[in-house]
Amino acid sequence: MTSDIHARVTRLPIEDKVRMLTGRTGWVLHEIPEAGLLPVTVSDGPAGVRGTEATQQEHSASTPSPTAVAAAWDTGLMERTGRFFAAEARRKDVDVVLAPVLNLHRSPVGGRHFECFSEDPVLTGELGAAFVRAVQGEGVGACPKHFVGNETERERTSYRARIDERTLREVYLPPFEAALDAGAWTVMAAYNGVDDGVESNSMTDHHRLLTGLLKEELGFDGVVVSDWTAARSTAPSANAGLDLVMPGPRGPWAEGDALLRAVRSGEVPESVIDDKVVRVLRLAARVGKLDHDTSPAVEGEDERVLLRETGSRGHVLLRNEGGLLPVAVDDVRRIALIGPNAVDAYTQGGGSAHVNSKYLVSPAEGLREALPDGVELTVVRGVDPRRLLPAASRDLVTSLGMTLLDASGDPVGTPELDRTAFHIGVDDPRAARAVVTADLHLAERGLHQVEVGVVGRHTVRVDGDVLAEGGRPASDAEILESRHSHPDGPRTGIVVDAPRTVRVEIGLEVSDFGDFGRGVVAQLRHLPPGPSAEEEIAEAVRAAEDSDVAVVVVGTNDEVESEGYDRPTLALPGRQDELVRRVAAANPRTAVVVNAGAPVLLPWLDEVPAVLWSWFGGHEYGHALADTLTGRSEPTGRLPWTLPRDHADVPVMDTRPDRGVLAYDEGVFVGYRAYDRDGREPHRPFGFGLGYTDWEITEALLGDPLPERDGGLLGGPVRVTATLANTGARPGRHVVQVYVEPPADSAGTTRPVRALAAFASVRAEPGSEATVHLDVPPRAFAVWDPATHSWRTPEGTYRLAVGSSSRAIAHRLSLDVR
Repeated sequence: MTSDIHARVTRLPIEDKVRMLTGRTGWVLHEIPEAGLLPVTVSDGPAGVRGTEATQQEHSASTPSPTAVAAAWDTGLMERTGRFFAAEARRKDVDVVLAPVLNLHRSPVGGRHFECFSEDPVLTGELGAAFVRAVQGEGVGACPKHFVGNETERERTSYRARIDERTLREVYLPPFEAALDAGAWTVMAAYNGVDDGVESNSMTDHHRLLTGLLKEELGFDGVVVSDWTAARSTAPSANAGLDLVMPGPRGPWAEGDALLRAVRSGEVPESVIDDKVVRVLRLAARVGKLDHDTSPAVEGEDERVLLRETGSRGHVLLRNEGGLLPVAVDDVRRIALIGPNAVDAYTQGGGSAHVNSKYLVSPAEGLREALPDGVELTVVRGVDPRRLLPAASRDLVTSLGMTLLDASGDPVGTPELDRTAFHIGVDDPRAARAVVTADLHLAERGLHQVEVGVVGRHTVRVDGDVLAEGGRPASDAEILESRHSHPDGPRTGIVVDAPRTVRVEIGLEVSDFGDFGRGVVAQLRHLPPGPSAEEEIAEAVRAAEDSDVAVVVVGTNDEVESEGYDRPTLALPGRQDELVRRVAAANPRTAVVVNAGAPVLLPWLDEVPAVLWSWFGGHEYGHALADTLTGRSEPTGRLPWTLPRDHADVPVMDTRPDRGVLAYDEGVFVGYRAYDRDGREPHRPFGFGLGYTDWEITEALLGDPLPERDGGLLGGPVRVTATLANTGARPGRHVVQVYVEPPADSAGTTRPVRALAAFASVRAEPGSEATVHLDVPPRAFAVWDPATHSWRTPEGTYRLAVGSSSRAIAHRLSLDVR
């Protein structure tokens, strides 16, 4: 096939070759009949396959977030998830899924934390490789992203990550290497640049990392695609190793035939173009889109069953004093389900990972279905944690329209609005301003709150009176954030004694969105009359007092976790901490469920009887949560990151670039490695998780013979055999973890106290034992030597720590390396 593809390329005119290197649309590549190339379609996919412009509004299975699946620490479960993604992709005529996200949890405040797997490179790499193998095993392409150093959303399109060579090789590159070893067919180049001795303003321009490392050293033969609008140059990005610019049809290669002109002028050799075309055709052949559509149909698991099981498998039990969980449903008559996320669960993070599903199982729906007849379930919100008002219901809006005006104030267009929150692109170059008018019919007596979120210069009037005016031209960061979140804006209270209509008028300057074109952003928000915060908490306390068991569901929401911005705090929003403490004081049988995708501070964690971390669970969230709470399934999850006790304990809390540069000064000490180095006690350590049964790792042995050296590395893996016993009363799963503890003197190289090297999820029946073999790879003992640009394994006595978390070590095995 390779020689045939090269032959096809030689027959193509340069115009066709260049054309196929920029997307035809936002999601579809060009068809080139002369080359046998059929349209290849890509789609966002970290937490469900969204589809294309034509299918995005159709049902998409909303899966548990990547961090939720990673929390099971089970490559087999990840492979099942990958095969399900492949089936979803084929159902939507998608050829390449833009997943997995292999960036690390460098800081818990990262806005896309929920899209990534872990703070550890080994756990991330093993799970990412399992996903790639499974998806591509069904003939659908995977696209590991975002290569590389893309761990913050602050200034995300322009910052440069300053990462030293050793840190890059030991921490941030290994997950991508694992994905390449699994055969990844595409890789996405990130927005950010990387300063690793060679400055670049974008990874799309980084020749040393894209061509020198990725393609030449690591042998990647697939397509390097830009993150959407990340490519900003023509010849530099083409010569650096970028193969495909997305989205189309615009971009730095297509606009004004820029790449074609660069080839004709000699800035970009035609041989460079030919290599890119070969890669695109190779991808098409792999996904069944060369000559004839041979993309196979994929049989996926039952959506409801898999998503429900996956959600429960990832749940992490952080505390369970007195065996409160699982709830003995046959022994209770009244259960209070309390909390903002009990009423409005946050089941998927914001941004490009968001999909449109037909339904969502709420915690109340799931629990009602799981409870026996006769058990009374009371549902109370307790607090409103939101800083901003909710979007105005379209049912309240009797008229909604927009008029575009030129600089003289004359109308030049009337774009259609069908929602009260909008991000409208404006293609007409004459348009300078937009005026939005909305009539809200307010019938309920009492105090209504009306709020308008705006981006850029604006004037807001309510019933003709100016509520706010001013602002400034929107920055790139504000525009990007507004695509995924809710912008700030003025708010007013309106007292309604009798039904009335209120007119809101929003005047907006058309903003220049840079790579995203021009447009306007605004949101009309409304809150009807209701109880005060204190009244809501008092209602929750009464419900708890009147119940046998109280379940409080707290967490984040779409104002807190999303692509586009990092979090300023790890505290739960609003008065949720107060709600937990007051409910727990009212009912000593209180279980708290945390519905969040990334770490939040839990100051009451060791005060309440039971705490369960439930992640973003996708559209089967309520069923999975009920299964865990009632004991139909076991929470088998383990923390894929470290849970901090306080902000002061977080190793990397500030993710703001300094003058455009984000310095990774912590080096290899990411997450639990920094806690170990500094002697800090986390609230719960990396790898921690309880279950509904008890375990003991009874024995751990080294395999024999041990591998000898092969140059700078050991000649093969070191086998650890562990025996564990289920000493509890029910079947369950335990995650056995192996950490490498280096010699005290590693030839002058400062190393982590311990680093994860291998893991396995093991199932056993009550009263039985299970034996598992774990292979520790040679690289686990090695360090990267910047002086020689190679791996070396320092001599000395290593210890292999076998346990149940990074802090719960059951056995240590000594290994002499000479």
